[in-house]
Amino acid sequence: MSGYDVYSIGHALVDIELEVSDDFLQQAGLQKGSMQLVDQARQLELTQLLRHRTMKRSCGGSAANSAIAVAQLGGTVFHVGKVADDDNGRFYAADMQANGVANELLTRLEAGDTGCCLVFITPDAERTMCTFLGVSETLSRQNLSATALQNARWLYVEGYLVSSPTALEAALEAVALARQQGVKVAFTFSDVNMLRYCRAQMDAVIGAGVDLLFCNQSEACHYASADQVAAAIRRLREVAAGVCVTLGGQGAMVYHDGREIEIVAPPVAAVNTNGAGDLFAGAFLYGITHGHDLAISGQLACQAASRLVTQFGARLTKDQNQKIKQHVLGV
Repeated sequence: MSGYDVYSIGHALVDIELEVSDDFLQQAGLQKGSMQLVDQARQLELTQLLRHRTMKRSCGGSAANSAIAVAQLGGTVFHVGKVADDDNGRFYAADMQANGVANELLTRLEAGDTGCCLVFITPDAERTMCTFLGVSETLSRQNLSATALQNARWLYVEGYLVSSPTALEAALEAVALARQQGVKVAFTFSDVNMLRYCRAQMDAVIGAGVDLLFCNQSEACHYASADQVAAAIRRLREVAAGVCVTLGGQGAMVYHDGREIEIVAPPVAAVNTNGAGDLFAGAFLYGITHGHDLAISGQLACQAASRLVTQFGARLTKDQNQKIKQHVLGV
């Protein structure tokens, strides 16, 4: 088996994006800017309320979005997830394959419903998500491919996995296997609600420390019980050799080996923040696995994320990513 730059593991979800008003969120009882786990009945109820709206479907999930970014930029990536033997599941597997992400999804289809995430975008570009995990909630260690993992350079784990007992076990086993094989470990908090309600599980995945941690400003400050990013980074440095904190329109802060690097984002008019953090992580991982230093990798990640927030959808096209790569890296 050929080697992979990144081996990612996360919930496999079909994303459905819809533009809504703040009034709709309030009437529907949704907390703006949050990710809420819901059952299928609740998701169908919300879908019915918006049945006359245009809906855009794409394969998603935090780690999956990052994996696609790595592949579109020219990296090699293997992704672990779980989908059902239904229309959404087959769509998901085909979309991943079309984007160059190696996986075993079609060989592991099961009865049930593929997970789905409703992404509500308000006029201020904020995204609010309601997620029905479907069979993805039963992702387990049986879904792991130890051979692919031992042939990877980095393991990338999404924080959303900690909400499911079996998925948490899969994440813990993947981290343990990576450590045994000398594979570096990257982890993303994914959402501040995961820290609010699953902190012990988060700490279990981090364990004695990870090689690289991705988070946004609110997640960093919540984890560290800090008001300022600088203080949060000092705390995060205790559990991660490298730290990337995204700061929205202000760019990002990257820490590694005693260095703190400020990455400035280009000024843009944001219309949608969905997937920006995932794209940042994927582009950054591509950069560091292809011989680029932290500053250049951060610039690539910020340029890609800044381009993404100017349009709807959780990811860029391969052509868009390649143009950004050419602009930043000159290759």
